[in-house]
Amino acid sequence: MKKRAIIIVIDSMGIGAMPDCEEFGDIKECNTLKNVCEFNNGLDLPVMEAMGLGNIQDFKGIKKTATPIAQYGTLEEKSKGKDTTTGHWEIAGLVSEKPFATFPNGFPKELIDKFIEETGCGGVLANIPASGTAIIEKLNDEHHKTKYPIVYTSADSVFQIALDTDMIPLETLYKWCEIARHILDEGNYNVARVIARPYKIIDGKPTRISKDRRDYSMKPPKPTLLDKVKSAGAKVIGIGKIEDIFSKAGITHAIHTGSNKEGLELTIKALDGTLDLEKIKYPGVNITDESREIIFTNLVDTDMLYGHRNNAEGYGKAIEEVDDYLEKILPLIGEDDLLIITADHGCDPTVPGTDHTREKVPVLYYSKNIEPKDLGINKGFDSIADRISDWLF
Repeated sequence: MKKRAIIIVIDSMGIGAMPDCEEFGDIKECNTLKNVCEFNNGLDLPVMEAMGLGNIQDFKGIKKTATPIAQYGTLEEKSKGKDTTTGHWEIAGLVSEKPFATFPNGFPKELIDKFIEETGCGGVLANIPASGTAIIEKLNDEHHKTKYPIVYTSADSVFQIALDTDMIPLETLYKWCEIARHILDEGNYNVARVIARPYKIIDGKPTRISKDRRDYSMKPPKPTLLDKVKSAGAKVIGIGKIEDIFSKAGITHAIHTGSNKEGLELTIKALDGTLDLEKIKYPGVNITDESREIIFTNLVDTDMLYGHRNNAEGYGKAIEEVDDYLEKILPLIGEDDLLIITADHGCDPTVPGTDHTREKVPVLYYSKNIEPKDLGINKGFDSIADRISDWLF
């Protein structure tokens, strides 16, 4: 018998402002899922509707059901943040008491100088908070003229490096990101992520290449549920940017994705046993416990392609695509499997700004013989880690 926990994070699908949202620069009206549903005059999500998503709140187009097939509820974040790293770490049991640093005026001169010196890049462009798509369009010509990387941040704790990989190799971008990560850690800058933002000129327009994006996160300061499972000799399979978020800690197998579709198809392969695990296993990993396993998938399109770009229509279609795949995933979930569907923060495309929003998130638990119930509002995304630990151990 093998017990499995499958976590699917629909990146940024928040469901309402946290009580302290204004401390994070957000308005009380932010509610990613509700506002996306309203914008699209309702969404067609028959599987999540059957699981009880519509019972959590009034979401246009997602009906309430008297006979839910899952357990459903709302989670309030304990950690001080509204970003990917903070949210995923808390899902895995690590609460961040101290918020990551942000740089509303750009990065300090000594940090940029050290980056230029250690990378040998010659100089940087921007060094301001910016929308990624806007900044590469604005500075592309100067980037081509100087060959300097475009370095920028946002309201989140991120050091982002963009460049045209037809001019500067992708491997160089990754190396520069590794150098930036080292400088930030050595200097105790408390920056959550360095993000590689490669782009190419496609049809005359700078276009980001999602599949080649990489995130270089801080190492989790304490062990998480993933470390517990890995230490037991069992598998922890990261799909999407999971290995980046945890800086490989607690992961035994990992594969990156270029889209939600690819991430969902890989999740299905992991569930039905057709994913080539030997090919994606970390060197030196020795699996001694076949009785338990975590499959951890991040679906980033909702956030990266639509939330940050204020595209509520695209956001809605992306959620509907996830629901379509859940129709194939649910039959693969047996009595010894626990499926968790949740989110890590908000990114409401209908409110002013292009940054993450400090929101509560939904949680859906499904297993073949689970007792359906309303879990109400729970404090802490880490309740997911507690539930999985009880399930697996």
